[in-house]
Amino acid sequence: MSISSPQPGGRRQPFVKKAVAGAGAKPGADQKPSGAPLKPRAGSPKANPSAKASPGAKESGAKAPARQQGTGGGRGPGRSGGRAPAAPEPAKRRNNWASVALFTAVFLLAAGIIAFGAYKVHENSLGWQTRADKISGIVDYREKNAAMLTKSQKYGALKYTVTPPVGGDYNPNWQRCQGDVYTAPIPNENAVDSLAHGAVWITYQPDLPAAQVAKLKSKVQGNEYLLMSPYPGLDSPISLQAWGFQLKVKNADDSRITDFITDLKKNAAIDASTSCATGTYVTGTGSTPFDLGSPAPAPSASASTSPSATASATPAP
Repeated sequence: MSISSPQPGGRRQPFVKKAVAGAGAKPGADQKPSGAPLKPRAGSPKANPSAKASPGAKESGAKAPARQQGTGGGRGPGRSGGRAPAAPEPAKRRNNWASVALFTAVFLLAAGIIAFGAYKVHENSLGWQTRADKISGIVDYREKNAAMLTKSQKYGALKYTVTPPVGGDYNPNWQRCQGDVYTAPIPNENAVDSLAHGAVWITYQPDLPAAQVAKLKSKVQGNEYLLMSPYPGLDSPISLQAWGFQLKVKNADDSRITDFITDLKKNAAIDASTSCATGTYVTGTGSTPFDLGSPAPAPSASASTSPSATASATPAP
């Protein structure tokens, strides 16, 4: 192929383009080996680096300048109608896990509330004796030895199988159990009559620390069908009695004390016709039973001599 190029004087001198040796062709005398560098053609960007390619020219080995980001023709943020940049994937995952954790926590809380409510409904549907028998460490003598729980009223000193007693024959005059706190021992015979009326009798070792006694007192004082007193020879720091039931604990903070009171106060009564606040009750202390109205010899000086006097008496603070 020949191309004429302008020469001085206006004449064109033919320019002969040398063919490039093809595959398998041997270079001739006027051909350079394929590995030798070619001279840049006159007028090309490589021959004149300062020359700029014309905007409309087709690419001849040189790449066109890259488009600026943000112009109307690009895909950058400045392009009208382009897609917004997507949120980083790790942030999306963190948000998803936070939502799942929150939902799980709310679900578990709701399930716990429902389960607790169902448990309380179930517990309340049980009989009081069934609930009491579920208290850890409690002894149910109604099941274990019902024969000892006789119910005859008798004057004088009586013997009991269990110490402190939880039932059996008792004195006709009960120890007042209107939240009374006795600071000295009281007669078994009168206290057992209180149990027959539905009272819970809390006893404790005489040398129990004062702070422990104060905690027991806070549970008893001012609450009907409760009474408390020290008990010499007690084999446990604290012992609770209701008719036919007993629970021994080591500490006044033991939650089973509240369970015992809740389940057995008034419920365990065998004679619920008379309250702890009225009738021929006694408030004296000591080991000798108070026999009000008994044909036997007069009782000890510490006992009240008439129902009216007994009702007005109060235990030591």
